[in-house]
Amino acid sequence: MRVLAIGSGGVGTSAALIAKRRDFFEVWVCADYELSRAQGLVDRVGDARFLAAQIDAANTAEITRLCQAHGITHVLNVIDPRYVMPIFDGAFAARANYLDTAMSLSRPHPTLPHEQVGVMLGAEQFAKEPQWQEAGLLALCGVGVEPGLSDVFARYAADHLFTEIDEIGIRDGANLSVAGYDFAPSFSIWTTIEECLNPPVIWEEGRGWFTTAPFSEPEVFDFPEGIGPVECVNVEHEEVLLVPRWIKCKRVTFKYGLGDEFIEVLKTLHKLGLDSTTPVSVRGVMVSPRDLVAAALPDPATLGDKMTGKTCAGTWVTGIGNAGEPKSVYLYHVLDNAWSMREYGVQAVVWQAAMNPVIALELLATNAWQGTGVLGPEAFDAVQFLELMESGYGQKFGLRVDS
Repeated sequence: MRVLAIGSGGVGTSAALIAKRRDFFEVWVCADYELSRAQGLVDRVGDARFLAAQIDAANTAEITRLCQAHGITHVLNVIDPRYVMPIFDGAFAARANYLDTAMSLSRPHPTLPHEQVGVMLGAEQFAKEPQWQEAGLLALCGVGVEPGLSDVFARYAADHLFTEIDEIGIRDGANLSVAGYDFAPSFSIWTTIEECLNPPVIWEEGRGWFTTAPFSEPEVFDFPEGIGPVECVNVEHEEVLLVPRWIKCKRVTFKYGLGDEFIEVLKTLHKLGLDSTTPVSVRGVMVSPRDLVAAALPDPATLGDKMTGKTCAGTWVTGIGNAGEPKSVYLYHVLDNAWSMREYGVQAVVWQAAMNPVIALELLATNAWQGTGVLGPEAFDAVQFLELMESGYGQKFGLRVDS
């Protein structure tokens, strides 16, 4: 396996450091718009299998050329989702398989954004599924932590814990804090704005996909391992678009534990137009307001030594258990920032996101996972993933039975 990993930020760095400890690949090319950042990552990894390259992720032809130059078999997209389609198309043109942690961007319904879906997350990729199928290539989409590990949990629950599922609800929460900052997101603010201010999507059997208002349906969810109760709200996320395609259930939701302060900041950015991606003229220079916000905030990849606490990604499933009993379970993975900093020198949120595509790559390299077309993680065997996660990567998942 020869991997091109596009993006040498927090998730790209974590993925390279995790992959360094595994032997399933021959070459791992760290690519970034800034060659110095890619080279810095290669120097940090200190492994002859890793190479650095400069890439413009918006340039499909350039991505194809880089794949061909290095004989790439798998492209791993670990930058923000605005670049999904150029990378997706560039990999296809090079006849390389493709993985990402976030899918192609959505566009709200032009007149009823809080009732009807417009262009859904991943729609542009799924539209090209027949081409990938015909070419015998795999695009494994949404294989980070959420989406990704959360989808694996949903598959595991459907196959091993339930005979009938009422709801699959992804619930994400943390008790992370960053010393010295009044506001310092632990993940890309560009992506956070995108998923939190777009109309959240819900799926229901018999109704299909529909939308609601941002931050709707607040609920308090009790997260495990000392994190405790956190208020969660509806947020747009890929799991709602992926899970119903492969798993039979009655409802799918995604709720994120943002906190009142974070929600107020996002609402203020929206009111001021600072969430917009449309460039405006600032003293003759065209600048995207959202890019300006991202540039003004600290890089999440640099916050690890100032961060304390744990982050939890998980899937809450309700329905009828194997013995015919009403059942409610929460499958989850908790990561302590102190551990990820001590073991890898990176903060917990980006490490947790990076672990899963590396596991998926290893499963593909060994042919444990096989497939063609545009697929989500729930299209594959969950047990193989979870067993490798524990035996090869030292990470156990939790299973809490609520009823």
